[in-house]
Amino acid sequence: MTASVPASAAPRQGEEIRHIARHAWPILGAQLASMGLMLIDTALLGHYGAADLAAVAIGGGIYIAVIMACAGVLQAVAPVVAHLHGAGRHGEIAAALQQAFWVALVLAVPACLLMRFPDPLLAMATMEPAVEAKTRAYLDLLAWGLPLVLLYRTLFAFANALGHSRPFMLISLATTALHLPLSWCLIQGRWGGPPLGVEGTGWSTLIIVGVGFLCGFAYLRRSAALAPLALLGRWHRPRWARLRELLRLGLPMGFSNLVEISAFTLIALFIAREGATVVAGHRIVANLAALLYMLPLAVAIATLARVGRAAGARDQAGMERAVGAGMVLATGLSLLFGGLLWWGAGPLVGAATGDGRGAAVAVGLVGYLAADQRLDAIQTVAGFSLRGCKITFLPMLIHTLCFWGVGLGGGWWLAYGSPAMGVAGYWAASTASLVLAAVLGAWMALVAAMVISTIDDAHRDTFVDL
Repeated sequence: MTASVPASAAPRQGEEIRHIARHAWPILGAQLASMGLMLIDTALLGHYGAADLAAVAIGGGIYIAVIMACAGVLQAVAPVVAHLHGAGRHGEIAAALQQAFWVALVLAVPACLLMRFPDPLLAMATMEPAVEAKTRAYLDLLAWGLPLVLLYRTLFAFANALGHSRPFMLISLATTALHLPLSWCLIQGRWGGPPLGVEGTGWSTLIIVGVGFLCGFAYLRRSAALAPLALLGRWHRPRWARLRELLRLGLPMGFSNLVEISAFTLIALFIAREGATVVAGHRIVANLAALLYMLPLAVAIATLARVGRAAGARDQAGMERAVGAGMVLATGLSLLFGGLLWWGAGPLVGAATGDGRGAAVAVGLVGYLAADQRLDAIQTVAGFSLRGCKITFLPMLIHTLCFWGVGLGGGWWLAYGSPAMGVAGYWAASTASLVLAAVLGAWMALVAAMVISTIDDAHRDTFVDL
């Protein structure tokens, strides 16, 4: 491994786009494979029993929210490693990764306790005793594998920072492929024991989590490309200075993840008064939004790595080129898929529901989703570019202002003001929030790229504390 090349020898913009595209598509594959796990659980339990399906829906929602919040914190290892790599300080990369492992283990303690004792969360919902019992059993099983999940997420973020995303895509695809037959056997009792229902998919998830971690750890040990870094050559005890840096970067990132996730989940609660048909229509489009979001997210993660390396090398031109290339690639792809979504809205919604009224609501909202794609791509790449510059606090404030203030607050006013727009008001406000987030985020990312390479180390630390 070598440090980043000088700006004069850096690749041109077209080459930068190709670099990011090559890095991003395996990340996208890994993310889609992870989404496939919940789709498999839903499909298998949908043919087993309503109580088990409800339990996996409730428990799975809690599980994903916990993982995403923790994963946001753990992603702090990516800009730290990217900066070290860009600066040519390869001897410090092993210590940075191991400190991130310590953070993952510390985060696992409250996360596991929340999963094993979910009373505060379950008290927010009214459910049948049988569903609650199954949900508790499912969460209890998943809690045992949570430390391995967080360690794996740390490995994934670390590998992405160095451009090693393809092996983890293959691991994700393999574990998802294993989950399908294993979960089916355990749910239906085809393993020689009784049918386990939702607990069967919990056991299957626990097994594939272990397999995925072992595969990731084996790659860490066996990879010839990573061998010069001696990642496991000497174990480093917790070091407060490094832990503090990871937490300073990671906590705002984790909160940003929570804001973005809740911006859609809270809408479903707020529109419950509109009736099941409206909620169902919103849910269909929200699922499509989550799927489409994987595309700019993969490009943004790859852009973070490129920006971080250039920032570590004090290569201002490289940072600006990486930010621009990421935005061009993400917005171009989002425009393409947004147009396809608009064109195929009817068949897509029809495949998701047979309820004509719910389908009509969903089709009416698809236009907002198609229009949002370019804006979402810009704000996502901008936010991750700032993370690549080690700037995480101000982006968190922007997300909070835009998604909770403009998106949810403005959505409530449009939905129930005069004239009342209903659920469309939330989607219109969401579009406005994305416009504001895209403008502020893109401006901040370009300013950071221009400033961060021109100031000395002491003032640089003060700047990135933003």
